[in-house]
Amino acid sequence: MAGLSAMEKKLAEYKCNTNEAILLKLVRFPEDLEDDSTTFHPEFSHQVFGDDEVAFGYKGLKILLYYIAGNLSTLFRVEYTSKVTENFDCVEADDVESKIREIIPPGFSRNTDDFISLLEKEVNFKPFGMLLHTYSVHNEEAGADITYQIYKADMTCPGFREYHERLQTFLMWFIETASFIDVDDERWNYFLVFEKYNKDGATLFATVGYMTVYNYYVYPDKTRPRVSQMLILPPFQGEGHGAQLLETVHRYYMSSPTVLDITAEDPSENYVKLRDFVLLKLCQDLPCFSPEKLRQGFSQGMVTEAQQKLKVNKQHTRRVYEILRLRATDMGNPEQSRNYRLDVKRRLMGPYKKKQREIAKMRRCLRPEELTNQLNQIDLNLQHKQLEETFQQLVSDYRRVLERLAQA
Repeated sequence: MAGLSAMEKKLAEYKCNTNEAILLKLVRFPEDLEDDSTTFHPEFSHQVFGDDEVAFGYKGLKILLYYIAGNLSTLFRVEYTSKVTENFDCVEADDVESKIREIIPPGFSRNTDDFISLLEKEVNFKPFGMLLHTYSVHNEEAGADITYQIYKADMTCPGFREYHERLQTFLMWFIETASFIDVDDERWNYFLVFEKYNKDGATLFATVGYMTVYNYYVYPDKTRPRVSQMLILPPFQGEGHGAQLLETVHRYYMSSPTVLDITAEDPSENYVKLRDFVLLKLCQDLPCFSPEKLRQGFSQGMVTEAQQKLKVNKQHTRRVYEILRLRATDMGNPEQSRNYRLDVKRRLMGPYKKKQREIAKMRRCLRPEELTNQLNQIDLNLQHKQLEETFQQLVSDYRRVLERLAQA
């Protein structure tokens, strides 16, 4: 803090990192409220507290956002050990409560007793909508298999609109560019994951994660479902629920004759890896992806079969082909390795060939000095180096997907 005045140094003590100050919980039992091991924090808070992710005006700031595990009834409270207005005149603290109120719906609890009374009614909560899929995951700590269920819901389900208002608040903390959707648009579908657990002899349900999908119209009589938001809540991450959810949603749309293909809106790197795994799992048994046909190269037959049977578009089919062909290729065999490398690089060369066409056009249109200036910006050796780096990164990514598939 070199160069800061004594006053500025003292005021700096009242800055709090909001990612650390926000305490999130999914509460099943009253004792969870005092159990720090059930607490988790946001990955992001810039959409509420600005790019610095800082709240000014407090020491020891705690922003409690506790949710009942199933219906997500909320306890919201702000705590701190000291506030800047107690020691400094004419200095205002950030209105933390108002910022949080902008994203959480009304009707939350302010004190623990009210929250616990709601927790006692949790036995009445049941998942919304239509059951699509049930699966189990072995839990080492519990030494038992835990059952999970995936449901499809919409806004006509009683109580779902209010539940969704509470659920979507998690997006602000875990998706970097999240926004709330227009729930009055009937083209939205909602897919929810729940865990079944026992409490005092009763079966209860805990929210695990969810996905929203928008059904775009495709002329003349088709739809193109586009995954918009997908979130598995932190306590459940790394257990395979994302793959179960995406595969279930894919299978749901596969059965519809009006669906053309399934896409995603601005997919993250993690989502692409997840999609690779799920599509590979679905596509690997199609006849068009037999090892013999894979080694013959990418074909229109692959595009047609993947689209008609699995609703996979051409771009994703090409990626599946490259991954499965890698599995079918002996990279220790010079000829097979070379054929695979050239096949993938021909696709990767697309942007470079476009650049070459632009150069040819410039040769016809530009004066010599202008052309020289443009050509100086194009380093062919650099392009070849970048192409090789991209290829090696792809192969590395593809191998990771294949490793996961082998373990599935």
